[in-house]
Amino acid sequence: MVEITPAELEAAQKIFGDRLDLATRYVEHLATSGTERGLIGPREIPRLWGRHVLNCAVIESEIPPNSHVADVGSGAGLPGLCLAIARPDLKLTLIEPLERRVIWLQEVVDDLGLDNVTILRTRAELAAGQVTADVVTARAVSALNKLAGLTIPLLGGKGEVVAIKGRSAAEEIEKAAKVIRKLGGVETSVVVVGQELLEEPTTVVRIIVNKPGKIS
Repeated sequence: MVEITPAELEAAQKIFGDRLDLATRYVEHLATSGTERGLIGPREIPRLWGRHVLNCAVIESEIPPNSHVADVGSGAGLPGLCLAIARPDLKLTLIEPLERRVIWLQEVVDDLGLDNVTILRTRAELAAGQVTADVVTARAVSALNKLAGLTIPLLGGKGEVVAIKGRSAAEEIEKAAKVIRKLGGVETSVVVVGQELLEEPTTVVRIIVNKPGKIS
């Protein structure tokens, strides 16, 4: 059983509600088979709730109801599976190129009975055309100037990118501004999420996309 602090438990209850048992089972998967298969480092086990799962799940507040969300470079399901558990109204497509990760993700999805999740084994740059999402998420994939080109095309010209970033978020936006504009980004901002729930809130880069010719 992975330890959870009282503060983390309170945050988890607020975010996951009556699906907290699913979140707990997901954390156990991360701590066992996820670690054994190299998706999560062993040193991260004590920090799975705070640093990883809650850090990701809290961004659910930034996603409109009933959205189709594409999670790029889903890896261990961060943030894709966290969102699928927290928000059963969402439809999630997890995009992951590595077979061993895809196999693990499918095992977890099957075990948790998450019927709002589809897993697509492909590279993000090849998924445009196969996937058209309302929102695209990513965490620890690449710098924003490259990430913009992997995420924005999956919106089909209109929608939002919600990317979990660190303290360099504003600097990354500055470096990526030209690329974002070229791809149809009309507004880019840094949003801090979960200040009232988490000891370390989550920093998100939000890109609103509306290409010319798309009805807003």
